Amino acid sequence: MNLTGAQIGEEYIIKEIMTEDEELDAFLFTLGCYSGEPITVISRLKGGCVVSVKDGRYNIDNQLASAIIIEE
Repeated sequence: MNLTGAQIGEEYIIKEIMTEDEELDAFLFTLGCYSGEPITVISRLKGGCVVSVKDGRYNIDNQLASAIIIEE
């Protein structure tokens, strides 16, 4: 399942990042968004969602959220 199907307020573990874009992968890594890290969807917005990773909150779009695969 990817992040677009995650429940608000539930903590999930990132399984993998499914992207061919190395720049995007590097960007997510700098946010602390990589395999094995916990991630929580705080809220949903039109066209994206707000997530909590480590000590930060980030607004990501649905395309990016669909590339983040989480464990159910």
